[in-house]
Amino acid sequence: MRALIVNADDLGADSARNRGIFEAIAAERVTSVSVLVNGGASREGIQRLISYDKRPVSVGIHINLSEGRPISSGLRRLAGPDGTFLGKWISHRLLEHRDDKDLEAEIHQELSAQIETLMGTGLSVTHLDGHQHIHVFPAVIGSALEGARRYGIPWIRIPDEHDTLIPEIRNGCGESAEVAAFARFGAAARAYLDSSDKVHATDHFQGLRLKGKLSMAILDELLDNLPDGITELMVHPGRAATDRISSPFSAFSTEDREMELRALLDPGFPGLLKKYGVRLTRFSEAEPQ
Repeated sequence: MRALIVNADDLGADSARNRGIFEAIAAERVTSVSVLVNGGASREGIQRLISYDKRPVSVGIHINLSEGRPISSGLRRLAGPDGTFLGKWISHRLLEHRDDKDLEAEIHQELSAQIETLMGTGLSVTHLDGHQHIHVFPAVIGSALEGARRYGIPWIRIPDEHDTLIPEIRNGCGESAEVAAFARFGAAARAYLDSSDKVHATDHFQGLRLKGKLSMAILDELLDNLPDGITELMVHPGRAATDRISSPFSAFSTEDREMELRALLDPGFPGLLKKYGVRLTRFSEAEPQ
């Protein structure tokens, strides 16, 4: 059995991203979304999810500890004097180290606030992942798993993509240090999962090395080489933002988002799924192996 969850990250980042993600949902190409609850258009995205009579996607929490403004107050380690998070690179360095009790207390506080914000809308939260994969960083993984257990969230992303399934990418110019770090932290995080636990991860993960590269040719290679079990494919579809300085998340809303969206909306995509015997599924329907 080969099953694929196509998860769109960053719902709520801005209106342009929301538009693209909902186009992919309407076309039944995206089966799962991760909500950035402190994004510039999170309320808009959440309201649209609530409005669905039948749930076409599973909904997850996209934990953010690096950009924008936190949900909780009084953070002294995670936030700067202006009350906003410290930015990607400073936050990443801070969260690479464990056993800082004051920092871990703030992580627990903010992570809980973000989960409760999304759950407070009445949406069923099926999975947990992180903006820039921050949830698997050494200082965060313990709180992330504890939060998933406490709030009854059955799935957590483990981005332990050791290699891409795509020869075209695998044989390219090499990977960035950032991608290597995410994969390394993901591999370490999988060791935290207990086989008897109520929190599960998909068997396989793809997407670290495909960001900004998705095309029909790559989807063909991916599906042809997909292993047995459940694979999560992380995607970032959207429309390009016309104003990329209005929100800390809009700088990422580039033409690359539209390229990913075009690949997902291509009329040939369903034919590839049928050709390779791959079933699209959601976190809400998936059964752990």
